[in-house]
Amino acid sequence: VGSVRCVQETETTVPHDTFTSLSYPENFDPNITLAEYIWIDGTGENLRSKTKVYLERIERLDQLDWWTYDGSSTRQAITHDSEIYLKPVFMCRDPLRKQNHILVFCEGYLSDKTTPALGNFRPICNRIMEEAREHKPWFGLEQEYFLLERTGTTGWWPLNWPRGAYPSPQGRYYCSAGTGNAFGRLITEVHLRACLAAGIKLAGLNAEVAPSQWEYQVGITEGIECGDHHWMARYLLSRIGEDYGVDISYEPKPIAGDWNGSGCHTNFSTIATRQENGLNAIIKEYMPKLEAAHKEHLEVYGENNNKRLTGKHETSSMEKFSFGEGNRASSVRIPVYTTERGAGYFEDRRPASNIDPYLVSAIIVDTCCLNGKYRQELLEQYRNCLLYTSDAADDLLCVDLGGRRIIKKK
Repeated sequence: VGSVRCVQETETTVPHDTFTSLSYPENFDPNITLAEYIWIDGTGENLRSKTKVYLERIERLDQLDWWTYDGSSTRQAITHDSEIYLKPVFMCRDPLRKQNHILVFCEGYLSDKTTPALGNFRPICNRIMEEAREHKPWFGLEQEYFLLERTGTTGWWPLNWPRGAYPSPQGRYYCSAGTGNAFGRLITEVHLRACLAAGIKLAGLNAEVAPSQWEYQVGITEGIECGDHHWMARYLLSRIGEDYGVDISYEPKPIAGDWNGSGCHTNFSTIATRQENGLNAIIKEYMPKLEAAHKEHLEVYGENNNKRLTGKHETSSMEKFSFGEGNRASSVRIPVYTTERGAGYFEDRRPASNIDPYLVSAIIVDTCCLNGKYRQELLEQYRNCLLYTSDAADDLLCVDLGGRRIIKKK
C-alpha cells in the first residue's frame, strides 16, 4: 500500500537487535572525541554517517578535518571515480554518546573539492541566505512522519496497527493521549530531549491526525540554520528509532485511502512581515510572488507530493495557488495570530514531509526577498540530481536509485 509493504504474518519476524540497547563503555581517555560525520546521500532524502576518532577535545569547526567516503556506495559516484569529500559545516553535542563527543553535519564535494556532490544543495542555499541576510528570514518547520515496525523479513507497517489491517478511523488520534490513541510517544519524547540536549532548536511535538503519525517543530531558526538544524533532528530521530526497532517514514502518502499524508509545513517571516503593518507585506507583496512561482516551488516541495496534495485531508490542490486566514485547505495559511496583530508570519502548507529543507527555505527566500534571482539555478541543480548522467548503468539504459534515476551515457 503506497510505499509501505504489508506482508503476511506467516513471514518470519526478525527480532529487534538487542545490541542496540547495550550501554557503551566510557573508560577511555576523556580527551578523545568521537565525531560522527553526517551527510546527505545521492537520493537527496537519506542520511549516511561514519565515525572519526580525534585524540583531542573538539570545540570548533576549524579543528575538524575534511574526510572522504565511497560515493559509489551512496548513489553519488561511479566506481572508478568514487571519492567524495566531506566538508564539516555544522556541529553540535552528541546526546547519544554524551561526554564531549559531537555530531558533525557535512557538505559533500567531488574530487575537485569545489563541485557539490549529488544531493548537496546547502552551498546554493547558503549563498541565497547570505544575500538576503538583511531581511532576517526566520523559519519554523513542522516535520510530520510515520513510525513503522517490521512485519516480516522485508515488510513494514505503521506502529501498533493491526497486521495487514487498519485501526479505527481518523478523528481520535490528533494530539491524543492513551494507549489506544497515541502510538510511539516514548520515541518522540526521547527525540525531543535528545535534540534539546544537542542544542538543536526544537519548539515542540504532537501526535498527528493518523495513528502512528507524529510531528515535531524545528525553529525558530534564521537563514541557513533552518536546514542545518532540521537535518540533524532527522538524523537523531533515525538513530533513536534504531534503539526501539522502529523505522521513520517521511513518505508524503505512505498509506493509501482515508488517511492523512505527511507534510513539512513551512512557517516563514521577515523583518517586513514582523514589523507594524507586516500583514500588508504578506498579502500584497509575498502572496503574489508565491502565486507567480507556484509550479516552480512545487517542483522542489517533495517527490510524490501529488499523492498528498489532492484537496483532501487538510491539503490544497496542486493545480491552483490559494491563501486564506486560518484555512488549512489553502496553499498558504495566514494564522489568526498574524491577522489579529497585523504582523507576523505565514505558513506554506505545500511542502511534503520528504523535502530537503535547504531547497525549500532557499526557494522561499529567493522568491520573497530576492525576486527569484537564483530560481532557475536552484531548479537546474535539483533537476540534475533527478537525472544524473553517468556510465554506472553499464548495459542498462537506466537503473532505479530509490526514486532518482541514473541515465547511461551514450
